[in-house]
Amino acid sequence: MLNIDEIQNGIVIDHIKAGTAVGLMDLLGIKSNRTASVALIQNARSSKSPTGRKDIIKVEGDAAWLNLDVLAYLDPNITVTTIQDGKAVKKEKPQPPRRLVNIVRCRNPRCISTVEEECDQIFELGAGGKYRCIYCEQELQVKRD
Repeated sequence: MLNIDEIQNGIVIDHIKAGTAVGLMDLLGIKSNRTASVALIQNARSSKSPTGRKDIIKVEGDAAWLNLDVLAYLDPNITVTTIQDGKAVKKEKPQPPRRLVNIVRCRNPRCISTVEEECDQIFELGAGGKYRCIYCEQELQVKRD
């Protein structure tokens, strides 16, 4: 049995679809942060996951620098648990953000965000629960396996 020590202060990102945590760490900026103490657990057994497997990310210390809003967009099943003094003090499912900035790219080849290099890729959540490019109104196609 695999044993990973508990963290004293930080966050645990749990119920990540198996095999996707490394990409998620890149999007969150965890891979580029050289000061964070991080544990990555891949393909852990899970009775709640449809595949029977999940990934987990543990971040020790202050995690205020993380943009956790993107988690609900990427995987609606993810949970974030805040740990203080070795105890879980808050567990929540992130809500979809109103705006995605430089997370995904517009697929419209005529969109200004595709043509101009310095232009941010910005999508806003509409009334129908779909994201649309703020420049060209292209609907974001979400692939969730």
